[in-house]
Amino acid sequence: MGGRTNYEAGCAAEGAVARRYEQAGHRIADRRWRGHGAEIDLIAEDGDGFIFVEVKKSVSFARAAERLTRAQMERIYRAASGYISRSPLGQLANVRFDVALVDGSGQIEIVENAFGH
Repeated sequence: MGGRTNYEAGCAAEGAVARRYEQAGHRIADRRWRGHGAEIDLIAEDGDGFIFVEVKKSVSFARAAERLTRAQMERIYRAASGYISRSPLGQLANVRFDVALVDGSGQIEIVENAFGH
């Protein structure tokens, strides 16, 4: 796939994942939020806390999962820290880091608490 096609496929995957979180009762607070050297695909509100969601799309769930690196997780942690510092509870806010895997047919598998720190 070319760059534009990959971008559009990624946006479509993020939209589908956002709808899944909304159907589960979460409000999407931000999409593609940039801060502290990283982009967080989706940020959902979870009561007084937040769910930071990294969306990975590939031909299979396994291939999508392989695309998440330790370095990327560290960048997401730093960006999430910056994001919650703006919230009323600051660094005391409840947070969860999920990975949403999207396969080639558009099926979604959400791995809650996919990486802890």
